[in-house]
Amino acid sequence: MSEAIANPENETQPIPDFKRPGDGENVISGEIPNPFDIPLADLNPVSARLFSEDKQWDYFKRLRAEDPVHFNQTELAGRYWSLTGYDEIKQVDSDHHNFSSAHGITLGFPIDAELPEGALNVSMFIAMDPPTHDVQRKTVSPVVAPSNLANLEGLIRQRTQSVLDSIPLNQPFDWVELVSIELTTQMLATLFDFPFEDRRKLTRWSDVATAVPGAGIVDSEEQRRAELIECLQYFTQLWEERKVNPGSDLVSMLAHGEETHDMQPLEFLGNLILLIVGGNDTTRNSMTGGVYALNQFSSEFTKLKSNPALIPNMVAEIIRWQTPLAYMRRTANHDIELGGKAIKAGDQLLMWYVSGNRDETAFERPNDLVIDRPNARGHLSFGFGIHRCMGNRLAEMQLRILWEEILERFDDIQVLAEPERTYSSFVKGYTKMMVTVTPK
Repeated sequence: MSEAIANPENETQPIPDFKRPGDGENVISGEIPNPFDIPLADLNPVSARLFSEDKQWDYFKRLRAEDPVHFNQTELAGRYWSLTGYDEIKQVDSDHHNFSSAHGITLGFPIDAELPEGALNVSMFIAMDPPTHDVQRKTVSPVVAPSNLANLEGLIRQRTQSVLDSIPLNQPFDWVELVSIELTTQMLATLFDFPFEDRRKLTRWSDVATAVPGAGIVDSEEQRRAELIECLQYFTQLWEERKVNPGSDLVSMLAHGEETHDMQPLEFLGNLILLIVGGNDTTRNSMTGGVYALNQFSSEFTKLKSNPALIPNMVAEIIRWQTPLAYMRRTANHDIELGGKAIKAGDQLLMWYVSGNRDETAFERPNDLVIDRPNARGHLSFGFGIHRCMGNRLAEMQLRILWEEILERFDDIQVLAEPERTYSSFVKGYTKMMVTVTPK
């Protein structure tokens, strides 16, 4: 495979910049309007700025109440629907026969449109339908099997202890940088058996993969492409090494899997991006979001300290409240009715997990963090059906251990200012959050 990616698709040639559907296209300028002042037909929640300023909630509240299967059409994306109600999201997510993943998991160009010149046409198993999805997922799933998780628990705890013991006490520091990123990057490096000294490259590639050009991570599509090709080339070296000396890591599993050992380079890159983003952004943002939430709802922190046995349920509630990936996309395989609306074959459907997790009909006081919430595990964040997040148990274990170790050491974690949020309507996360920690 290494020969095939020496110069994939002539990456040394200048790449024209182009806008992507969604965050790259729907840019709100000026003051963000009150969603109740906008004609319903014009309401479009796909805006990175809404999420970076935490102004999306009333948009979804109105859509859930008035139009839970909501139509939009833009020049680049064509026809798409926003699903904002819990029941509608679960229905589509569980039905891979009528709603396909094979055309992408984020809002994209119409399925019959030609990709712009310079766009990397990657594929990944989460964006596939059976049978290919099933066999590729099965290839890497042993890394999160219960037996392997049991083997990893001691290592995760040791590293969590080390990171928490190294943070400054009683003085401001960035929780995202020193705790959330460090812990998730260490975990990713372990799963890939990635050179530990280069582990922050994984964080960078994750950020690049989901970034909006010009918003602070990458300046252009050309830069994004160049950095993702660098990711592919780095991992291809590891692939060649693991072909000869396999281990129990994800790269070895892909290199020796019956259904994956002949992957094309861009398919390899796609699966790498899936595994890196899935293992990085989601857990890292829940690690930060949990601290932020317990500051917003301080009585819940008091409740937690008096009853640490609530940690496992609290972890599920944090994942619900945070919703680290705001939505996932499906594409209609044929004309079908949903929520009284006529969905056409090829239409994109955005399942807004972030809205379904705040649906008043599914969760009492949905905007509050309630660490002993009885139905916390009913959240949408991991998805449903064949595409349910395969790393969900690993993420829960990482968060559980983090909070167990926090309670052992600290009396309080105080958030000093509103966190800086990710400029994306897909990744719902944080780029910076200053805190002070008070030891016991």
